[in-house]
Amino acid sequence: MPTIVKTDSGNWKAVIRKTGFPTATKTFRLKRDAEDWARRAEDEMVRGLYIKRAPSERLLFGDAIDRYLLEVTPAKRSFTQQSEKHRAATLKKHFGKYSLAGITAELVAKFQDERLAGLDRLDDNGQPRPRAPNTVRLELAMIGHLFTVAIKEWGLGLVYNPVLNIRRPSPGAGRNRRISAAEETGLLKLVDLYSNPMLRWIVRIAIETGMRSSEISSLRMGQVDLVKRIVLLTHTKNTTQRTVPLTRKATALFKEALANPVRPKKETDLVFFGEPGKDKIRRPYNFNKAWREIKSAAGMPELHFHDLRHEAVSRFVEAGLSDQARDDQGGGLRRVEGAQGSGRLQGPQDGRHPYLRQRRGASRDRAPGVRRRPDRHRVRNAAGVLTASAWTCQLAQVYRRSCHRNSVIPARLSAYFQAFVLICLIGSPRNVNT
Repeated sequence: MPTIVKTDSGNWKAVIRKTGFPTATKTFRLKRDAEDWARRAEDEMVRGLYIKRAPSERLLFGDAIDRYLLEVTPAKRSFTQQSEKHRAATLKKHFGKYSLAGITAELVAKFQDERLAGLDRLDDNGQPRPRAPNTVRLELAMIGHLFTVAIKEWGLGLVYNPVLNIRRPSPGAGRNRRISAAEETGLLKLVDLYSNPMLRWIVRIAIETGMRSSEISSLRMGQVDLVKRIVLLTHTKNTTQRTVPLTRKATALFKEALANPVRPKKETDLVFFGEPGKDKIRRPYNFNKAWREIKSAAGMPELHFHDLRHEAVSRFVEAGLSDQARDDQGGGLRRVEGAQGSGRLQGPQDGRHPYLRQRRGASRDRAPGVRRRPDRHRVRNAAGVLTASAWTCQLAQVYRRSCHRNSVIPARLSAYFQAFVLICLIGSPRNVNT
């Protein structure tokens, strides 16, 4: 039987002690509420449905997100850690005063609608500025993972994950931004005029190789091999190593970057390094602010640095590189996109790169830059009759195919093949009718 005790403050404390279960206590203002809770909790213990909800009712969302940033976020990548800290500030503003048990699917859905509509931020004219669906999706993903960790690892007694009970916004359409020759000239001119030469090298390397900004900025000197003209990427988006071949322009750019006269050789081995922090450690060069200023000055404020990667991929396709070459170069399609790490099965006509520039003289039914071989196996004379040499080549092709498929060539086909070879060697007739 549960025990109901009156505390010194005048409240009523219900205590349940049952074999096989931890002691459960809860304090109420009215004795009737304490008795009702004790009766209901003891009944759930008997039926095996009891969940200790008190920790989730006492823990506020703001405190839970702080614990998440302290225990879970450090295990993620540095870029993800920075972005999650920004998202945590937004989520605290909306849910910080609620307990975890008090956050319902209705509250999360309301938060989603407000963020998508941009009601919490207004432009100069007082109109709401909507947010991209992917921004809201990432915020909801962080809430959902917080509840998953709280249920599975923290043991807070949560009944369900509210994010799983709402419809998330669909991801937006992929970007297909291409850079024209005039835009590229203007952009590179402003980049060349920037005081820090590392920005010039980074932008040009992105256009030449198609590497991501994080991959370029985190490069170490040991990853660049100018003799073999390759770069070994050890930390990629998909956590798999990748080797990127370098063009002549990219090799020259890396040679200049490695020969940077202001490089502190004893302090860091980063190719693109920043100023030392308070701990006297140099970290990768953070060029985001400079990039935003330069692209705005060039009249392209909507341009993303990742668009340079898409531009490089499109140029690989237009250049007619083979599938293997595009994989090694790290093009953004699969076969082109696969080696770069996106894992999508896409090609030039899938909508990701909708207006690839058609190479002059390239056929529409084959990859650009692939020349059609002359068909030697169907050589006919003026009368439309296959020549003996053409027949021999044709039988040789059938012979090879049969050996590849069946490993054993039929005796009749072997005899025919030997007969025609003898005819051609001894003195073949000029024509052999089909």
